[in-house]
Parts: sequence; structure tokens; C-alpha cells
Amino acid sequence: MRLMTLFFCLSFLMFAAVSVLAQDNPFLGKWDITGVGQYSNQVYWLEVKMEDGKLAGYFLNRSGSVLKLPEIKIENDQLIFSPAGRPNGPKAVHTAKVQEGHLLGMLKIGEQEIPWQGERPPVWGTADANAKHKYGSPVVLFDGKTLEHWQGQIKDKELGWSIVDGAMTNSPHANNLVSRHRFENFKIHCEYKVEKNSNSGIYLRGRYELQVLDDAGKEPEIHGHMALYSRVAPKENASLGVGQWQMMEAIIVGNKLSVWLNGKKVQDNITIDGITGGALDSNEAAPGPIMIQGDHEKITYRKVVVTPIMDVKK
Repeated sequence: MRLMTLFFCLSFLMFAAVSVLAQDNPFLGKWDITGVGQYSNQVYWLEVKMEDGKLAGYFLNRSGSVLKLPEIKIENDQLIFSPAGRPNGPKAVHTAKVQEGHLLGMLKIGEQEIPWQGERPPVWGTADANAKHKYGSPVVLFDGKTLEHWQGQIKDKELGWSIVDGAMTNSPHANNLVSRHRFENFKIHCEYKVEKNSNSGIYLRGRYELQVLDDAGKEPEIHGHMALYSRVAPKENASLGVGQWQMMEAIIVGNKLSVWLNGKKVQDNITIDGITGGALDSNEAAPGPIMIQGDHEKITYRKVVVTPIMDVKK
């Protein structure tokens, strides 16, 4: 009995210690991160949490997927973490402190140092992508005739897109298209076809990628067609085969998202936890453009229409 009582006492003390650590840890939670000064195009995302009584972290290293950090610790009031590195490459080490609610950090890779600043993401209201919304006038971003509503993501790179038979198509590894219009809450409708092994993406507000992929017949997963890339897999694979025109529609309200692919609902009012790889910026509270990836293999779009939602209260 005494051993049992001692065990419960020790367990309670350990739980209490972890709880106090969590309450007193200013690093816990999610951070939208942007490089400072000349590095303002460097965009990251970080979540720090407690898992089984230990500090854990999940990191988006500009592009690619959100991955668990293999190394994360707190020393002398500093957060120190390293993402998984490339073989034979220099190790990347991030150090950061919280000052007046901001996460001020430095990335060091070999001799290079990149300063960055993290901010808390918005406190989203009770958004619902499935609600009956009041819509404004549709904005036709591509009508089969002109690319005037688009610009290239990389300013000194050739656009690499052309209009053929009323559809816009890229040369492989072209520039990404970024709309000149910016949107907050909206419905988007796109029609496109993929080639064999082609890969594209539709970025909502320029921050959240819905994957476009040649993956017909495969199991749904977090990198599949109409996944919220590396975050939420579609409920089912509704892809059509190579060369067939496909249709997607998505509704984004705050941080809630519903998606239909070829008439099937594949994302049902999911919560967007943060930006995805390749995001243009990490300012989640602001309206943003539509971005269409063209820097992979060949993809063809014949329709892109965005309809703003007018009745969302902030």
C-alpha cells in the first residue's frame, strides 16, 4: 500500500511539474516566421508542444513538408532546434528568444546567419466553410484569352506560360503564376488537366497549397491530389486520369476549408493549422493572391474563377 501511495505521489508530482513547465513556457504554440531585412522572402512555420512530458517541435523549412524536429531544447531561456539536414551538408541551427510576445531568432548554417521573427497566428473566429454564405461578383482570373491578371512569382524569371486553344499551359519548370488580385474569404473554381507525372498546386491566399497531381487510382495521402499539402489528406482519391479535364472547387473562410474534386467532397470544413511549403508569406491575417505552380512538369488550366464571400464577421 505504501509503495502504491508513493507511486501515485510521484506520478502526481511529475504531472504537476510538466503542467507548470507548459504554463511557464513562452515558446509553446504556433509561430508564423519571416526572415528579417534582406531575408524577408524566407518563410517558416513552427509549432512547439509537450508530448509525453517532453518538448517536441514541428517545423516547415520554407518548402516541402511539415516535419517533426529531431532536435529541440531550451537552454538559458533560449529555444534551440535543428531540422533534419541534407546528407553531407552543413547543419542548420535555429536559436530564439521571446521578447514582448515576438519570437526573435537566428538561423545559422555554416558561416551564414539569417535573422528571423516569429508572430502568433491569428485568433480565428467561429468560421464555417460549409455555411450558406453571401457571395459577391465573381472575379475571372483566366477566361481563355489573356494572362493579364497574372504575374510571375520570381521577377527576373521568364513567365514560361502560353495560351493554347483557350487554355493556359506552362513549359516544364516555368514561373509560378501569382494573381494580381488579393482575396480573403472566397470560393474558387478551377478546371485543369494533368499530364503523366505532372505536379502543380493551387495556393489559397498564396499560403495554403491544394495539391494538383497525377495520382489516379492511388490511396489518398497528405501529398495527394487536393490534399492540404503535408497537413491533411483528402477523404478519398477523386482524381481522373491523365489528359482528362478535372474540376475542383474550394471554399475558405478564416482557417476553415472545404474542397470538392470532380463532384466529390474531399475536404470537409477542415481546420488549417498553418501555412504550407512554398507559401509566399506567413502573414495569415491578411488577404492574399491565388498562386498556381508552374515550376514542376506540364499542367494546363482552362478556367480559374474566384468569388468573394461577403458576409463573414471578424
